[in-house]
Amino acid sequence: MTTVDAGRAAPPRTRNRARTRRPSVAGPVLTVLWAGAAAVVWLWWADTRSVVGTAGWLTGAGRIAGLLCGYACAVLVALMARVPLLEERIGSDRVARWHAMAGRYTVCLLLAHVVLILTGYAAQDGEAVWHETVTVVLDYPDMLKATAGTVILLVVGVTSARAVRGRTTHEFWYYVHLLTYAAVFLAFWHQLTLGEQFSGDRAATALWYALYVGVAALVVWFRILSPVRLNRRHRLRVDSVHKEAPGVYSVVVRGRHLEELRARPGQFFRWRFLGEGLGWASTPYSLSAPPRPDRLRITVKALGDHSAAVPLLRPGTRVWAEGPYGSLTADRATGHRTLLIAAGVGITPLRALFETLPGEVTLLYRARTAADLALGGELEAIARWRGGRVLYLLNGQREERPGITADSLRAACPAVADHDVYVCGPHGFAQDVYRALRAAGVPDRRIHHESFDL
Repeated sequence: MTTVDAGRAAPPRTRNRARTRRPSVAGPVLTVLWAGAAAVVWLWWADTRSVVGTAGWLTGAGRIAGLLCGYACAVLVALMARVPLLEERIGSDRVARWHAMAGRYTVCLLLAHVVLILTGYAAQDGEAVWHETVTVVLDYPDMLKATAGTVILLVVGVTSARAVRGRTTHEFWYYVHLLTYAAVFLAFWHQLTLGEQFSGDRAATALWYALYVGVAALVVWFRILSPVRLNRRHRLRVDSVHKEAPGVYSVVVRGRHLEELRARPGQFFRWRFLGEGLGWASTPYSLSAPPRPDRLRITVKALGDHSAAVPLLRPGTRVWAEGPYGSLTADRATGHRTLLIAAGVGITPLRALFETLPGEVTLLYRARTAADLALGGELEAIARWRGGRVLYLLNGQREERPGITADSLRAACPAVADHDVYVCGPHGFAQDVYRALRAAGVPDRRIHHESFDL
């Protein structure tokens, strides 16, 4: 382990900068979501006077599953809308996990709805299930559209499964995932035309419309209109591309009035470079330096088709950005002593935090070799400037990888249990570090991490 340790005190503007910690809204949001699900079940209960026979129980359960599936579809899309309140006050990774969980619930409820309703209708009419299925799809109003929506949702669900997603490109997954909007739109209409809970109940119908129109408004505003306004206002272009380490490049993006973005160290944008064949993909990259009024910088490691093409970007290339997103910022901190732990290109958001976090800051940076230490010169300069510490954890001569344990963390940072700890790196690395931190006595509320490896 190599250490860079500067002994002078941090500059006053770094040490005295106030932290305003904003509380998470995860609890209230979850309460609202579960209350909505309870209201949907009550809607069925209030409209259903009695359930008689096997067919009645099957169709009743199918209608409950269908109502909950319709509600889950709205929640699923709302979580995709990139609402700043959720992205910043809950965390992009947590919202993404909620979205993934809502997707699993939606697919399960969809399958339950289809199977229970068709089985119940078949029992009620005394027909075979396959014959009843053909009748429902071809003869019932809006069912052809609903069937198309069902097929699309199932395809999205299959391609989102971890085993399948790991074998496809990000671009393929991204565009298949966008079909969720079409699926929800196609399936919406049969809910009102065939749903007994909405037949003749104007209040329930109005509330269902309000739910879906409200969610659609969030998507239009935050995923279409806001990005259009951002990019027309700030006119981002690539300024330069610099090699930082083998396979790692920094991209400097210039624009106008960038202070209006209110981006903070630790946050990320979704970037679309309109050149070199990169315009089809929108990829999240963190800011690797504090944002300036005229420029932003990201640092990218060549891991896929999109990131591998980044070094080919030419100055002047137009850039389409969305953001800022993420909550891995100074707002999460609870005190004035911080440990930053990075692995590989996970150094990017922590490098920006290393420069700007107030108080006593230590950075632990793990890489394979010294040549792989991206931004190492900047880190050492910042350490000298602010009186911080940088510790490098490199592989041994035989490529053995040193572990991060509770004991090694205490050795590197003796009062680690009293520190806020920010972690950024591959998913497995982050999990190992989390376990080591907990074993070292760091409270869960002081461990801050965002992951997009879902």
